[in-house]
Amino acid sequence: MKKYSVRKEIPEKARESLNTYTEILKRLLFYRGIENTEDAEKFLNPSYEAGTHDSFLMKDMEKATERILKAINENEKIIIYSDYDADGIPGAVVIHDFFKKIGFNNFENYIPHRHTEGFGLNIEAVEEFGKNGAKLLITIDCGIADVKEVEKLNELGIDVIITDHHELPEKIPPAYAILNSKQTDCLYPEKMLCGAGVAFKLVQALISKKNLDWKLKEGAEKWFLDMVGIATLSDMVPLTGENRIFAYYGLKVLRKSPRVGLMKLLRKIKVEQKHITEEDIGFTISPRINAASRMGIPMDAFRLLSTTDEILADELSSHLNKINDERKILVASMVKEMKRTLSSREDATEKKEVIVMGNPKWKPSLLGLAANTLMQENLCPVFLWGREGGTILKGSCRSFGSISLINLMKSLPEGIFLDYGGHSLSGGFSVNHEKIHLLESEIIIALKKIKVDGDDALQEIFIDKKMSIDEVNWETYKSIERLAPFGAGNPKPLFLFENLKIGAVKNFGKEKNHLEISFRKEDGKNISAIGFFMKGDEWGIEIKEGVKINLVASMEKSMFRNFPELRLRIVDVFK
Repeated sequence: MKKYSVRKEIPEKARESLNTYTEILKRLLFYRGIENTEDAEKFLNPSYEAGTHDSFLMKDMEKATERILKAINENEKIIIYSDYDADGIPGAVVIHDFFKKIGFNNFENYIPHRHTEGFGLNIEAVEEFGKNGAKLLITIDCGIADVKEVEKLNELGIDVIITDHHELPEKIPPAYAILNSKQTDCLYPEKMLCGAGVAFKLVQALISKKNLDWKLKEGAEKWFLDMVGIATLSDMVPLTGENRIFAYYGLKVLRKSPRVGLMKLLRKIKVEQKHITEEDIGFTISPRINAASRMGIPMDAFRLLSTTDEILADELSSHLNKINDERKILVASMVKEMKRTLSSREDATEKKEVIVMGNPKWKPSLLGLAANTLMQENLCPVFLWGREGGTILKGSCRSFGSISLINLMKSLPEGIFLDYGGHSLSGGFSVNHEKIHLLESEIIIALKKIKVDGDDALQEIFIDKKMSIDEVNWETYKSIERLAPFGAGNPKPLFLFENLKIGAVKNFGKEKNHLEISFRKEDGKNISAIGFFMKGDEWGIEIKEGVKINLVASMEKSMFRNFPELRLRIVDVFK
């Protein structure tokens, strides 16, 4: 069972320092480490100019910009080589659009096929670039671990600029320049940029060096923030510091973006562009970008976001929507199978420290989604593997937050993993089939060696305030909304509603797989609590009219059919 802790009242000193704000906003600011008006205003009203750092603080930025400017001036062929996910693809669009805007056209966007080429650079593609006369290759959201491939590029006379944000391996590729703020001798203040964020910093630097020649309007790069916003919110980097700027202004640009592909996609998924939120990105846009690589060709997502052709945009938005629906069915089937397997194990009722599962029939490209579902339900690290032809088994892993997956994978004996990478919360790996029988036992051994703050650290969830159902009103919501966008590092506030009497219960959606519980306020109005993909029986208690429950929920605004409705989003229900 999850453990909930209600946060303590804020100290009087902080209360006085934040006296210009509503009571609920004071609390929420303090819980985010903000204790005075000056810091509060920086957070609530972020300034693009004041909140973004000098790009040239990043190690190798001077070298990178000079090399790119040389390529532009001499019309050298440039390859933009990006990852195939909802970080790498928007980042590739940023560089593509920048080159187009300054009138440089001697470049090619390349995104590897997820199933046949895998993550990062590959030798076959590299050799083709050499044959086609490329002189410079810029990576987006990949490359930091590709030593052999960069060596090959150097042999072919192709300079390499790596822009990446992943954790650094022991051996760094011999690239011409590396832009990754995680380098130990890098002075750039923001260490947790996403891949597209690093690409954007490169564009900022190029414009600041050469804009007198290009004659771009001041602030022209801000129109690229729609892509940076999608990537920042999709990659779940902490929404603090510069990342908050990118997410905050990224949403502002997205609401006005003239991209025909984006507009077509939003119409298909019935999202009102002017009301787009971080949840729309996380639950509707990002999955469709990722569906291109998981279920088909990643270039389709890139073409959708970069095209100016309305007919092509319409075709691609329909295609991505279709394959995303197919993806949902496949993932649901996989998760169902995994749950059956877990429930059949001897330790099915015991608290799990880690879940390690695999099946050669499982599609590796879908395992990250399945791992995320199991991780959220079991609150423990999850490692899943499958096979995409050959003898190499590929997998994905997810962590609830207390355990760094990178550190965990690093601590395994040499030879278990053929390759691995990612972040502290998500990662990928490959294992030779001869070693797969050792994977679970070695992960369990490694896990025990890693210092954790105790079992409670894995399960404790903080409640921001106990609240009555009558406090759920537009005034309260408007205070909460000022903290948006929400995500990693800036989670949605959670509230505890005790002893609530259920007014009505219903299931909705095509398959009746969503739950709505209604509660009556003292003024006679109803407030709905919504749980997507939830059933009334999953908490082991009776959910019906007249029953009293305790509810953990966040507060949100729904714009269904363009009509604003205040409601609660269910996190948990218990007696």
